Order: sequence, then C-alpha cells, then structure tokens
Amino acid sequence: MHQQDAGLCLRANRLCERDPARRFFAVVSRLGDGIFWYALMAAMVIADGWNGLAASVHLAVTGVIALAVYKLLKRWTRRPRPFAADVRIRAWVAPLDEFSFPSGHTLHAVAFSIVALAHYPALALLLVPFTLCVGVSRVVLGLHYPSDVLAATAIGCALAALSLRIAPLQELV
Repeated sequence: MHQQDAGLCLRANRLCERDPARRFFAVVSRLGDGIFWYALMAAMVIADGWNGLAASVHLAVTGVIALAVYKLLKRWTRRPRPFAADVRIRAWVAPLDEFSFPSGHTLHAVAFSIVALAHYPALALLLVPFTLCVGVSRVVLGLHYPSDVLAATAIGCALAALSLRIAPLQELV
C-alpha cells in the first residue's frame, strides 16, 4: 500500500510543475492555514449576530480539540513527509511542521466544514469545494501522502460528529 501511496503522491506532485497549478494550490493551502476559517467565523458573527457568534464558538472549540488530536497523532506516528522520504517529490511550499500523518489542514477543513454546514447549510457551495481543494493541495504540494489526507478526513468527520453530538445546535442558540 505504501508504494501506491508514494506513487500517487509523486504523480500528483508533478502537477505543480505547471505554474498556474502551483500558484492555485499554494493559495488554497495558505488559506487553509487558518485565514479562511477565521474570516468565515468573523463573517458568521457579522452576518448573523449572536447565532453567528454561537456557530463561531462551536467552530473554535472543535478546532482546539482537532488541534490537540492532530498534534498527538503527529508525535505518535512521526511519519516523514513525502518530500523527505523521496527525493523525486518536491515540497512546493514550506511545511508547518516536520511530520506527515495526519494532514492537519485536511482534518481542520473537514471538521470545520461539517460543523459550519450544520449551522449554515447554504454554505455548502463554498465549503465543500474549498475543503476538497485543501485536501488535494496537501498531496499535490508534496506535503502529504493520499493516506494522510484520507485518514485526516475520517478523523475530521469523527470529531465534527462528536462536536455536534456534545453540543447540539438548539443548545447553542
């Protein structure tokens, strides 16, 4: 399986040899660092007042828990990033930390999107494509294996489900 994972990563990484693809995925990845999510939370408060604030707090709490899980898994697994394990794979942007598993960008994008969509389903047209692009960007940029992104997706889904179960929407507003 690891050979397939590395092979997919190498093929995807070659997309960034084209300048427009590299720029697009670098911007998506940079927005996924947190900029997009902070702007979304601010927009929720501005557009919907107290309900937006409740949704933003829900996102923030979910994000803190996701960050703790992500850091714990990174320290435990210590999986090298694709570009560190294979000289043919290039890191097209600088990584935020040393290890690959799981993709923190993807984990947060999935968890945030699910929680945000529970509050504001109309945001699906924005959040679903953005979240997909964040996950793809991490592989294309040489920072994660596809399995890192898939595992992060599963973890993000589980954390969002837990967050929504612990703090049902009617209790937040």
